[in-house]
Amino acid sequence: MAATEKNQTEIEKAKQLNHIPWCDEYEKMISGMLYDSFIPELEASRFKARAWCHKYNNWFPQNDPKADFRHLIEARSEMLKEILGSVGAETLIEPPFTFDYGCNIKVGERFYANFNCCILDCGLVEIGDRTFFGPGVGIYAATHEVDVQSRRDNIEFAKPVRIGADCWIGANAVILPGVTIGKGCTIGASSVVTRDIPDWSVAMGSPARVVKQVTPVEDIPSEASS
Repeated sequence: MAATEKNQTEIEKAKQLNHIPWCDEYEKMISGMLYDSFIPELEASRFKARAWCHKYNNWFPQNDPKADFRHLIEARSEMLKEILGSVGAETLIEPPFTFDYGCNIKVGERFYANFNCCILDCGLVEIGDRTFFGPGVGIYAATHEVDVQSRRDNIEFAKPVRIGADCWIGANAVILPGVTIGKGCTIGASSVVTRDIPDWSVAMGSPARVVKQVTPVEDIPSEASS
C-alpha cells in the first residue's frame, strides 16, 4: 500500500546523495507515495541513466597498452561516481549493469556485483560494506497498485531496500520492494526475498525463509564508529 505523506527520513537521506533530480514528484517517489514518473525532471534523470548505462556497459580500455585489471577497476569506479548517489572505495560492478536512476543507490566500500545486476531504484537502495552479489541479482524498489486504474494513469509507487554489510546475495536472487536484509546474511541463489531477513541469517527459497543462523563477527572499527 502506498504512503499518504512524505517521509522526511528518506528525504533527509537523499540530501546526502549526489545527482538527485529534486522536485515534488521525486520526494513523493522516495517517500513511498503514489507519483507520476513521466514528469520532465524524472524522465530526464532516467534518460541520463540509460545513456550512462550504455557507455558503462560498452566501455573497455582496449586501446591502452598499459591497461590491466587494476586499471579497469579504477576506471569503472570513477565512472560509477558520475551517476550513483554514493560509492564506497574499491567498489566493482561488472557490466552489464542497469538501473532506473542511479542517484538513489548508495553502496559501501568493497561492494562487488557480478554480471547482469539490475536495480530499479525508484526508492532508496542502500548496500553495506563488503557485500557481494552473484550474477543476475535484481533489486526492485518499484511497484504498482493491484487496482488497475492507477496503472492506466501511469501512477506508481516505490519502497526502499536496504542490505547490510558483509552479505552475500546468490545468483539470480530477487529482492522485492520494502525489504531489509540485515548484516552478515547469505541469500541463496534464485531466492525471492519478500520480507525482512534478520542479521546473521542464511535464507533461501521462494519466498525466502531463514534456514539457519551464522556466528556473528565484530564490527570493523571504522564501521562501528560511523
